Amino acid sequence: MSKPKPATGFPAIFTKCYNYTRPQDVKKAGIPYPYFRTISDSEDTVVTIEGKQRIMLGSNNYLGLTHHPKVLEAAGDALRRYGSGCTGSRLLNGTLDLHCRLEEVIAEHIGKEKAIVFSTGYMANLGVISALMSRRDTVYLDKLDHASILDGASMAISETVRFNHNDPEDLDRRFQASKSTHGSMVVVDGVYSMEGSLANLPEFLRVSRKHDAALVVDDAHAVGVMGPNGEGAAAHWNLTDEVDVITGTFSKSLASIGGFVAASAPVIQYLKHHSRPLIFSASLPPASTAGTLAALEVLRAEPERRVRLWENARRLMEGFRSLGFDIGPTESPIVPILVGPFNETMIFWQKLFDAGVFTNPVVPPAVPQHACRLRTSTMATHTPEQIDFCLDACERIGRELGVIG
Repeated sequence: MSKPKPATGFPAIFTKCYNYTRPQDVKKAGIPYPYFRTISDSEDTVVTIEGKQRIMLGSNNYLGLTHHPKVLEAAGDALRRYGSGCTGSRLLNGTLDLHCRLEEVIAEHIGKEKAIVFSTGYMANLGVISALMSRRDTVYLDKLDHASILDGASMAISETVRFNHNDPEDLDRRFQASKSTHGSMVVVDGVYSMEGSLANLPEFLRVSRKHDAALVVDDAHAVGVMGPNGEGAAAHWNLTDEVDVITGTFSKSLASIGGFVAASAPVIQYLKHHSRPLIFSASLPPASTAGTLAALEVLRAEPERRVRLWENARRLMEGFRSLGFDIGPTESPIVPILVGPFNETMIFWQKLFDAGVFTNPVVPPAVPQHACRLRTSTMATHTPEQIDFCLDACERIGRELGVIG
């Protein structure tokens, strides 16, 4: 495809922008382009895209709280009382009593001494790693860690060592090969978002302690899902006290936006005064903060939601497996369909989309080459009929494309 011609005398830094034609090339080749599809209406498990209703099988709204009346009421009340935004950072004029209350509640729920709230989950990971790590330190990252974790390590300019996915023994070998005598940190996801597997926290903790390293767990996909009461992956393994730092987001099970870091009081005090993403960003809007508080209340008051979530997750997993789909090692409501090649994955996505089922195609660099997949996930509010509709569509199209026999 011919490249668009830049204006005469354009700065050289924009050359890569004019040369980037991947989306156009994909469309010209007849391959479906699934990204940035516009949702014009949402009714929890059903969304309207391009004038047609489709079952949402690709959301992180695990507990189905985005439309819960208590969450909407709390957000509306805060909007009227505090206004639409804080227009300042937490350090200066942007700390509300709502923020302080949310920090108390999230620390209590997670099981840590203190917590601090960031404006997004991405910023929470960016903020904790960049503030605690220095140029002389070493951070050890799982190869499937979230991009925000990688960016936090880059921002810290610390030495970064990648170890094989969910492989504590490889982590141990990396420690032994390192010649660093300074501080070190291990960061893993509690639930890995592209495959739904759980981090082997007991073994990661053992290796971390062996080498005097801090262990940080990103619980973005585990809060509200894992643990006896939705406390997260550390609670699932009964290791909340042993894990040093737990981060997470409010944009999944808690139906809002924002992030948190939970740890000991001295660590949180340090982050309050050294975390650049906290100090130099406007604070979490009042409506989002109040909505998160209400979502936490519902999480505690309606445990049956987690029961339904896991019933739906098992229904989807068992359905896919019985049809012959490869769903990998998932142990969570994230259930990927492993397809393999890029083109086949995109075609599978488009045919499901046309059939009224919305999923997420995941391709490199998020996953390795030839490991492309459709990422599906269940909500507590999906009905059995909706899940069966999705299974029927996947079976029909999967057989048509030869993904299953």
